[in-house]
Amino acid sequence: MEPMQLKDFVRTLDPASLPRVLRVCSGVYFQSSIYEISGNECCLSTGDLIKVTQICLQKVICESLRMGETMELTPNFKGHFSPLTCSQSYGNLEELIAATKQSSKPLPVFFISSYSISIKNNVVPEDQPLLLEAVEIHLGTCCARCVLSTGAKQVTLHLPLSQKGLFWIWEPGVPRTLLQAVQEPALRDLPVTCPTLPWSSLILKPQYEIQAIMQMRRTIVKIPSTLEVDVEDVTASSQHIHFIQPLLLSEVLARQGPFPVPMEILEVPDGPRIFLSPWVDSLQQGQRLWIYGEASPRWRVLASSKGRKVPRHFMISGAYQGKLRRRPREFPTAYDLLSAFQPGQPLQVVAMRDYDGEEEENPEFTSLAVGDRLEVVGSSQACGTQGRDTDVLVCQRLSDQAEEEECEEDQGRILLPVYFPGSFVEEMNDGRRYILEDLIAQFSLPCEVKVVAKDTSHPDDPLTSFLGLRLEEKITEPFLVVSLDSEPGMCFEIPPRWLDLTVVEAEGQPSQPAGPPPIATVEEMTEAFYYKLRKLSACDDQPPPPRPPKRQGTTGQNRPNSREGTIESSQVLGLEQQPLLPEPKTKTLPEFSKDSSNVYSRFPAHKGHMRTKPNMWDPVLNKVPGTEEDARTFLTAHQSPGSPTVTNPSPCHQNHLTTF
Repeated sequence: MEPMQLKDFVRTLDPASLPRVLRVCSGVYFQSSIYEISGNECCLSTGDLIKVTQICLQKVICESLRMGETMELTPNFKGHFSPLTCSQSYGNLEELIAATKQSSKPLPVFFISSYSISIKNNVVPEDQPLLLEAVEIHLGTCCARCVLSTGAKQVTLHLPLSQKGLFWIWEPGVPRTLLQAVQEPALRDLPVTCPTLPWSSLILKPQYEIQAIMQMRRTIVKIPSTLEVDVEDVTASSQHIHFIQPLLLSEVLARQGPFPVPMEILEVPDGPRIFLSPWVDSLQQGQRLWIYGEASPRWRVLASSKGRKVPRHFMISGAYQGKLRRRPREFPTAYDLLSAFQPGQPLQVVAMRDYDGEEEENPEFTSLAVGDRLEVVGSSQACGTQGRDTDVLVCQRLSDQAEEEECEEDQGRILLPVYFPGSFVEEMNDGRRYILEDLIAQFSLPCEVKVVAKDTSHPDDPLTSFLGLRLEEKITEPFLVVSLDSEPGMCFEIPPRWLDLTVVEAEGQPSQPAGPPPIATVEEMTEAFYYKLRKLSACDDQPPPPRPPKRQGTTGQNRPNSREGTIESSQVLGLEQQPLLPEPKTKTLPEFSKDSSNVYSRFPAHKGHMRTKPNMWDPVLNKVPGTEEDARTFLTAHQSPGSPTVTNPSPCHQNHLTTF
């Protein structure tokens, strides 16, 4: 086949003959984009092979033969097209009649004019069909007797043979839709007419989108038929050519077989490392793999080691067969304790730090001591200061005495505000051994465990070396079971969502393994990837937890003034702008009189040789005074007008200043 333009090849292509293999004879390059424009290929090199699999009609350009104007039609255009008898146009009626005699077509015949014709009191519109009945002499002039049909009325016209214009022989045919008109080979490049359009004679120029396969292109290539490139059909001589189509691991997973299948890595995605396992270093370009299919089960558990300064993070497969034993959980706050509580499942804890109940806020906010045993009952709300409701954790205090006394209801009931920064350890007595699947089914996460027996199918199980593991959460994600062709004994699982390699089916027929080797059920993750997974699961699976309420501390603005009895609104506003001050553990400084000459005598004298430094907060200094300079500033601020200023206090005074 001789080279031809791509648009001409597509016009002559029979869709039933697809696929066809083309060779590019003259390449094309658009400067606007190296690869594609609007999703279509725009750069083809000379010698490229294209395997055309499908053609789709995009639009049709209608061009007026007389005016040269164009119009775009969509494939769903509703008009109908009728072909003209021939594509030959004539400059006057004498030429048209001579052509009719040569073709042995008897009169009458229909013809149309691309221009309007004015004769006497009649005007023949352009593209209006006229019936040529005969040639006769009219008023001494050789004329063509024509009949113009306008609705139910017919008018006979005598047009001289010398009438100039652009005439076409027209024979009405079966009306065709736009798709039929462009697909019929007999109408290719022939003028047609359509009553819906403003022109009587026009040419249809369809434009197609070619879908093809090219070497080393992962996706289907879309090529517009208007691309100015010459192609040659080489289907007959290219039967032995195999078009290599790269795939992503996610696409291999979606195909669902057949497995196992040999693959070769073409490209490794850029990005930070996600696993710390040694097989990650082997994933390089050119490495051959065996893919055995999707791993089962799909779920994994994210875990972190305990007992070390820098925790390590692991992804444990649901097929892990190591033995685990539960460990007591730790809860740093009452809010964490409430989050872990599930109705119907008893939760008993031991307090690990003392807590002084805020009886001023609520009398039921009782105190806790180290070693107090509690059983979580649930959550509730209690009335705090100023009538505000406070979220609380309801617990039952347990006793070490007989079981009958533990069941007393009201004696051991205590309330802990959720903002209570206590520390609790779960009280449990469970010495059973679990496999991971049973543990997840019976207990909620997070969960503290100790691996007491390693997975026998994973000789290098690293989990047994840790004092404890915290199983954080369960994720569900498809993985592919993969092994290296160079190391058949190394089998691992790859998540295509986060490690989507570009692969291609390996050439040749490598020896197929008898079955997948043992799979590594534990993979160590990088810290960045671990927290990425935690963040994704928190966003996808559950809403963010509610924000714990702020502690409603009692400040001076909530207490009435002992001297005045009431507080003015301006004073309240002023106090609200001050930061919350800690409650002093000792009495504040005594109130100074206007006569401050004996101000030092108001401080109590030292008893014995020990010095004490009371924790006194001064609103002027906005801190606890602790130096001589701070004390001098304090005294200066509290002096009344006219009192003497102390510049160099006596040694006795200095001794008193150091008590600050």
